[in-house]
Amino acid sequence: MDNTFIKEKFRNLTVWKSGSQRAPHKPLLILYAIGRLLKDSERMIPYAEVDAKLTELLIAFGPYRKQHHPEAPFWRLKNDQIWDLKNADKVEETKGKDAKKPHLLKYNVQGGFPEDIYNRLKQDFSLVKEIVQELLNDNFPATIHEDILMSVGIDMEYGELKRKRDPEFREKILRAYDYRCAVCGFDVRLGHYPVALEAAHIKWHQAGGPDTEVNGLALCSLHHKLFDRGAFTLSDNLEILISDRAYGTTGFNEWLMRFHGNKINAPQSKTYLPDNSFRNWHLREVFQGEFRDKKFCNISKI
Repeated sequence: MDNTFIKEKFRNLTVWKSGSQRAPHKPLLILYAIGRLLKDSERMIPYAEVDAKLTELLIAFGPYRKQHHPEAPFWRLKNDQIWDLKNADKVEETKGKDAKKPHLLKYNVQGGFPEDIYNRLKQDFSLVKEIVQELLNDNFPATIHEDILMSVGIDMEYGELKRKRDPEFREKILRAYDYRCAVCGFDVRLGHYPVALEAAHIKWHQAGGPDTEVNGLALCSLHHKLFDRGAFTLSDNLEILISDRAYGTTGFNEWLMRFHGNKINAPQSKTYLPDNSFRNWHLREVFQGEFRDKKFCNISKI
């Protein structure tokens, strides 16, 4: 089993899809397992541990859901031939072909990379870095890569693999918004060049969002990260709506709550206004929790 074969296995993960809904369950589970591997932990991971840890990761980096099901990727990952299960003989499946969660706990089912893949990853950190970078690039925007790595205990350098995209996207978006943040108006320059001002995709590039003005916002680096983490979203009327899961002291009122209910700084042309289909995707798949104050909101969460 060579490195090319192993990379292809990880690259060809079967990820659940329904329209444009996000399903980062398998990538997050793999990243967590790699983090354990790098700490020299046991190869097989008890489901009880996965249940707690993967749920935390899904709450932090997955789409908002009232319930999370870490048992689904834990059970289904074996079909991708990069995951072994132990003590699984007595586990019954649901109609949806997932394991019954009480059985996973009752029989102390454990999961982990097959021994040959585990050993190869242990021996070749460059292979680990390639797999990790591809999982991040294919499933999450760059603004939250570091947060995910810290959460799963992986320390690595960036830069090996970059997802191809329109090189003109940043300039098109910044120009459309007159080179200022659509939330706070930040527009600092050094000479002729904007600093800490970025082009944010509303519907993530990883989810098929296009590199067009109607799928972009000019945001300062702080509001870009807050937007990609789901701390705020936009209403039908392009009002800024803050999540009830966001809170804090220093900076919270200054950088979030003071904009709650305000409309974004509009682009220079109506043709550049965010498309509702992309805005609705962000609302469903990225925004966390509920809106802080319903009086500012003329939409309900889908």
